[in-house]
Amino acid sequence: QVMLVESGGGLVQPGGSLRLSCVASPSIFSQSVMDWYRQAPGKQRELVASITNADTTHYEYPVKGRFTISRDNAKNTVYLQMNSLKVEDTAVYYCNAYKTTEWDYWGKGTQVTVAA
Repeated sequence: QVMLVESGGGLVQPGGSLRLSCVASPSIFSQSVMDWYRQAPGKQRELVASITNADTTHYEYPVKGRFTISRDNAKNTVYLQMNSLKVEDTAVYYCNAYKTTEWDYWGKGTQVTVAA
């Protein structure tokens, strides 16, 4: 059974930092593109950042320059370092693992709340 388990969410003040982690099943991790998505209340789920198995990264405009995605293949883990957090970053953050036409798995999410 494939699993993705996120952790690291919490409450932080504006300007603060958090690091999210997502541990994936070893059977899929090394071959997967790993993404972080987020969904704020009343909004659609949106892509935040992605990293390929060749360590090519992509960031959506709202987080570019503030967030960093990375992966540790030895630990089957993808990270999202979030700095300079803003109130509008508040959302449930989801980990996604996919390989085109073969699989697309999601974690259950971790809540990030940015508030004074």
